[in-house]
Amino acid sequence: MMAALGPLSSLTISDARAQAVSVAQANFIEKIEVRGAQRVEPGTVRSYMSIQEGDPFDPKRIDNSLKSLFSTGLFSDVSLRREGSTLVVDISENPIINRLAFEGNHKLDTETLQSEVTLRPRVIYTRSKVQTDVKRILTLYRQSGRFAVTVEPKIIQLAQNRVDLVFEINEGSQTDINSIRFVGNHKFSDGRLREVIQTKESSWWRFFSTDDVYDPDRMNLDRELLRRFYLKNGYADFRVGSAVAELTPDRKDFFVTFSVDEGERYAYGKLEIEARLKDLKSEDLMQVLEYKTGDWYNAEAIDKTIEKLTDAVGTKGYAFVDVRPRVNRDKDKKAIDVKYLINEGPRVFVERINITGNVRTLDKVIRREFRIVEGDAFNASKMRRSQKRIQGLGFFDKVDITQVPGTAPDKTVVNANVEEKPTGQISIGAGFSSSVGPLVDFSIQERNFLGRGQDLKLHLLIAAEKSQVDLSFTEPYFLDRDVRAGFDLFHIERDLQSSSSFNLKRTGLRLRGGYNVTEDLSQAWRYTIRQSEIFDIKTSASTLIRAQEGTTYLSEVGHTIAFDKRDNRLNQTDGYIVKLDTDIAGLGGSVRHARNTVSGGQYFSLADKWILSVNGKAGYVVGIGKDVLLGERYFLGGDDLRGIETGGAGPRDLSTKDALGGEWIYSGSVSLKYPTGLPDEFGVSGRLFTDVGSSGKLSPTNSTTADTGSARVSIGTGFTWESPFGPLGLDFAVPVVKESFDKAEYVRINFGASF
Repeated sequence: MMAALGPLSSLTISDARAQAVSVAQANFIEKIEVRGAQRVEPGTVRSYMSIQEGDPFDPKRIDNSLKSLFSTGLFSDVSLRREGSTLVVDISENPIINRLAFEGNHKLDTETLQSEVTLRPRVIYTRSKVQTDVKRILTLYRQSGRFAVTVEPKIIQLAQNRVDLVFEINEGSQTDINSIRFVGNHKFSDGRLREVIQTKESSWWRFFSTDDVYDPDRMNLDRELLRRFYLKNGYADFRVGSAVAELTPDRKDFFVTFSVDEGERYAYGKLEIEARLKDLKSEDLMQVLEYKTGDWYNAEAIDKTIEKLTDAVGTKGYAFVDVRPRVNRDKDKKAIDVKYLINEGPRVFVERINITGNVRTLDKVIRREFRIVEGDAFNASKMRRSQKRIQGLGFFDKVDITQVPGTAPDKTVVNANVEEKPTGQISIGAGFSSSVGPLVDFSIQERNFLGRGQDLKLHLLIAAEKSQVDLSFTEPYFLDRDVRAGFDLFHIERDLQSSSSFNLKRTGLRLRGGYNVTEDLSQAWRYTIRQSEIFDIKTSASTLIRAQEGTTYLSEVGHTIAFDKRDNRLNQTDGYIVKLDTDIAGLGGSVRHARNTVSGGQYFSLADKWILSVNGKAGYVVGIGKDVLLGERYFLGGDDLRGIETGGAGPRDLSTKDALGGEWIYSGSVSLKYPTGLPDEFGVSGRLFTDVGSSGKLSPTNSTTADTGSARVSIGTGFTWESPFGPLGLDFAVPVVKESFDKAEYVRINFGASF
């Protein structure tokens, strides 16, 4: 029985084993078949998958492979299925973009849009990328103030799985600011606060500005500007509750509302300086404080005081200084006590200064403006001053200076990143001046010549009573030292027939150099060689003028020393300047004289935008061995004595009415600049002024010469418009004290236009 069953049992076991092997093999992938591939190689598709031939049919790994294929962005559809021992991968490839186009865009050019979107010709098309680009285009238009814009992407199917992608754009109208309102303000009117913020209400005159276009980033800036304004005026508790921009239903305008909480106004309470450095006395630093107890609190002045204290302590030999203000607010007394604690700062040295972002400007042009060098003790105040000096070059749109840790705890690395801007300028102007009549002006200038920081300028002026050609060059760091050097070549012709019955022609060369003794004190030297000719003298001219007909040669050495503490060299609101000019002619040539002229000005900020200024000058010229020539004398009137025409006051020949000029002069002006109430964008400011001056002493004289040396006084008002075409000045003045032979000028106009 057992013998009979043996062969059957053996066969059954063998078949079972074969079946087991067959089942095991069926659970593994023998082949991966890719279907639907056109551009992408099947091997490339398999490489993206986490499951391969020989692997078991693992649902989890199959799912991961599916996700991996989708994540490549190459396929619009992918499916994986099992057919026996084969894993079939069905793919639908995303098309390739053949052409990318924009339609309906007028306010933003195609180049701008192309630079912002991610899709390009020969790039794989995906819906997610299209949606991203649509959002980016909408953002660009909204940044330019167009919130009614719509963008519709359209697909044009082509052969070989290619498409043309077209963004159809309906730009809509510009979304302007209809009104700006403030809620919660009691100390300052809505109109005053609108002047503080940068966002403006839409008006017809703002065609040169985009400030009346809604920009959410600008709204954030407005919140900060409001905060700074209130803190500057003593409102230490001020805060902006909300800034809401509501779009009208037609999506054409915005209504902007700022909700503010002004709080109480604070004054300075007790002011102290506590110096914790050895041998440093606090009382020696109190003069740095430019405010006193009882003055209205100004947060901006606190920051400036920190800088000044750091500088003052640094000049006393303390390299490592840390100045921290301790502010104590007394809400009951409405006072803020401020104590400045002066401690020794961390001993950190500058290991390295890195400069980046300058493509055209040489490194040394930037590096020489730093007030510290590698190896110096790090000084935050000097770093801030360095940044201001680099920004003051006018070569860069942005200057960022940061510090990072160095290779050791006591070392720091300073990184200066700059963003260059164009420094070349060509201008053509036309206008009218009371001094020279109608004029045409042309100039071409490069302020950063060859990236070396050098200034090269050619200037041409043609006017009814004056023509002038100037070529000037300035090297700000002559021989790699902090010395300004340069030259001027000039040719000038003046028609002075109406005032003095002659014409004047001058041609010459001026060499000049200057340097700063301190941050505020500067000296300059110059040498001038010049040929002058007086010609076309009227037969009826004064005998004193006819006697000087002909050509003279001047060789003159000049010196200027100036002490300038103004807060701004162009638009002064505070500080003063004093300047002394000395010129001596006679080192060769036919002209011999010595001239001294002192001038100065003081500026006071009485209130916001109310500036009181006091300016004056006095000069004296004396001949050396001979009389002072006509062309070297002082002529009073015009800009330095409004109400009197140029050369209209001072010595005069009564028989011919010719102005003869004086050997001494003085003039002064007290002026009050005030806001006109017009929007800031108009750039119109007003002024009230009174001018005083005189000029006298004439050698030789004749029987018809009038030379009283008496004071002249005028009063008047004026306006300045910083127009888009150039500054326009208009003054109305009346001489209230003058001589009978003086020539009055009741209206004075200065206008220049550039285009």
